[in-house]
Amino acid sequence: MKKYFNFLIAFALFLSFSAQGQTNFEFKLVKNSAATSVKNQASSSTCWSYSSLSFIESELLRLGKPELDLSEMYVVRMSYIEKAKLYVKMHGSVNFSAGGALQDAFNVMDKYGLVPQEAYAGLNYGTTSNDHSELDAVLKAYIDVVIKSEKPTSAWINGFIALLDSYLGKCPEKFTYKGKEYTPRTFADGVVALKSSDYMYFSSYTHHPFYEQFIMEVPDNWSWGKVVNLPINEMLLVMKAAVNNNYTIAWASDVSEKGFSSANAVALVPSKDLSYTSRDDVKNYLSQPVEEQNITQEMRQLAFENYETTDDHGMHIVGLATDKAQNEYFYVKNSWGESTGAKGYFYASDNFVAYKTMSFMLHKDAVPAEILKKLK
Repeated sequence: MKKYFNFLIAFALFLSFSAQGQTNFEFKLVKNSAATSVKNQASSSTCWSYSSLSFIESELLRLGKPELDLSEMYVVRMSYIEKAKLYVKMHGSVNFSAGGALQDAFNVMDKYGLVPQEAYAGLNYGTTSNDHSELDAVLKAYIDVVIKSEKPTSAWINGFIALLDSYLGKCPEKFTYKGKEYTPRTFADGVVALKSSDYMYFSSYTHHPFYEQFIMEVPDNWSWGKVVNLPINEMLLVMKAAVNNNYTIAWASDVSEKGFSSANAVALVPSKDLSYTSRDDVKNYLSQPVEEQNITQEMRQLAFENYETTDDHGMHIVGLATDKAQNEYFYVKNSWGESTGAKGYFYASDNFVAYKTMSFMLHKDAVPAEILKKLK
């Protein structure tokens, strides 16, 4: 997701300070699937790893498997290696940043395996939580020197890995989990045991034909992952049907709008223009149900094309809820720790999801049969 997302994290923390419990929405959960504990990405632009692994952890629970706490930093580390290789091949003409996309965790799983959190915390630089400001800058500076060379040597990748080792720690070749020895490969194959081919990715934009795949044109889709294109109403139909049938969803969205309020644990698309409204007034205004805009396909497309909607954040949809006015919401697990939102969760209105969803990932069995029949 966005390279400068740390600002949004700080903004959310500011909004949530001493503000929790002040809303008048009176949310009622009508669906809530199993999820693991809320994590904190802290000062790192790694929401894509946290949301995707949270999704995988819920998939394991849905399948009746034991609860797992998977290492986000292992996925981040291995993705950085693949990003660097591509960056050099493309002579720097591709995005290289801390951001990523929803498919990256499965890509790492397929190529490198996965490890539990206890085997790889990714904290080797003197802090107890993620702080990637120096790491990200050092990696970018290093790889830019490589591509400026007239003829990159074969040694550059070893130097790049050494930097990752220094900041995140060396990857374990073997580790013991619950009394048994594993490698990342045997752990992914034997304990996680999910197939990436069982998962589908969707979006909804008019610059590509509906019911076909296209490469999502956002900077952090560095691995050029494809999504299936659906009309906006069918996109929501798929999402609602999935959650109602006990599936969860990895969700990429824009949360930079003023209608997203961590203080009130809500994401809305108010009819009222909040552009010039003060932060405190926005917080007060969004403390109870408000009239929202009706979202159209044309509005989605325009917001994407004029950069109003950008690929800010990856999250995990685990349930559905209503407020006291019987408005419907998706119940969303975030990765900013339990001190933000509603103990780490928030409620995104149907209108917000319709407007600001960039893409989402879910199990193929969660997709209604009538939608699958339309896909080309």
